[in-house]
Amino acid sequence: MAGHPRYLGLDIGTKRIGVSVSDELGLLAQPVMTLERKRSPREDMRSLARLCRRFGCAGIVVGNPLHLSGGLSGQTVRAQEFARGLAEVAGLPLTLWDERLTSRAAHEILYQSGKSRSEHKAVVDQVAAVLILQSFLDSGRDAAGMGSGDKESLR
Repeated sequence: MAGHPRYLGLDIGTKRIGVSVSDELGLLAQPVMTLERKRSPREDMRSLARLCRRFGCAGIVVGNPLHLSGGLSGQTVRAQEFARGLAEVAGLPLTLWDERLTSRAAHEILYQSGKSRSEHKAVVDQVAAVLILQSFLDSGRDAAGMGSGDKESLR
């Protein structure tokens, strides 16, 4: 039986990028790491492209940080520009996935697991990346069906 395509899931912030990857069955998102941003966005893109190759990813799912109203913010524009550059460097299809409230949900999960607020910084971005990618996987979408509604798919 052939495996399902794997995806890299990202929560892009100004200081850190949370990274997750889907399992070989295409069912579960797993945390990978928190990438501390470098001075050069291209250096970050190359590091993430290497992870895509390492995990054999067929696509990249990036959290799209929209306002609750659905409008764009400065962070939305920066995240989208970075995501598009990464897709180009990695040579993979990109899906921008609505991430509204994922950071809040990530903090809630960490509180429930007994982590203090001071312990969140190291892992909250990974947890958010897992939530973003898991939402994508739960939607039942694959590379052929990427993009609809408030989700944006790019090549």
